Order: sequence, then C-alpha cells, then structure tokens
Amino acid sequence: MKMPEIPEGCNVVGVGIDQIEVERVQDSISRHGAHFLTKVFTSKEQEYCQDKANAGPHYAARFAAKEAVSKALGTGFGKKFGWLDAEILNGEAGEPQIYFSPKATELLTQKGATRALVSLTHLESIASSIVILIK
Repeated sequence: MKMPEIPEGCNVVGVGIDQIEVERVQDSISRHGAHFLTKVFTSKEQEYCQDKANAGPHYAARFAAKEAVSKALGTGFGKKFGWLDAEILNGEAGEPQIYFSPKATELLTQKGATRALVSLTHLESIASSIVILIK
C-alpha cells in the first residue's frame, strides 16, 4: 500500500499517530524494570513520570509520542532513529514538547521540517499521541 503524498507547497511534511494500552507499558516496566526505562525514556522523562501519583499513563503517552515521531519521520525504530532520539517534556505552560537528539535533528532537516508539534492524551487504560512535522 502506497502512502498518500503530502501536497506540494503545504507546510506539513510529516504526520504520525500512535495509541497504546497503558497496561502494556506498565507490564514492560514490571518485567524489565530499569533496563526498559533507560532504553525507552530519558532521565528527565522518567523523573517527570515518577513524580505522578500514577506514572503508567504518563509513560504510555510518551511511548506513543515516540512511536508517532518515528512514523512522522518515516523511519520507524532502528539505526536511523532510536527511542532516546526524541525526548517528550513539558514547556513552561505545561504543553508537551519534543526535544530531538542531533541524529534526529538531522532527520528533521532531511525531511524539510523545522518544527514538530505534539499532542498527548491518556485515560487510565489507553494513551495516544499525534505528531505533525512542519516547515
């Protein structure tokens, strides 16, 4: 199946969306502990999530955001883009923001993007995120 082309002249150069069950992320944390956390989440992300009364939905939302970034970039996860190449933190007003590693910044440049917008949402059992790359 061929993905639809983004129209010429449009300032959107990539879109990714992901949804995950909170329980899947919590199970991975329970089974693999620190190994899973340090493989997928930066220390700042872990600090933010652990500060919450129920960390699971917050971890799951960030997990979904990283998946959405990989889809927006068109790379998936692998040598080009890894879990720690995108960090999902909150801005001054509490809004989610994506901070990119130098490697991911290069992918953004190759894609023609100058900025990434991210939205997170979660319930007790499900978390979702959408990422839009713009120029």
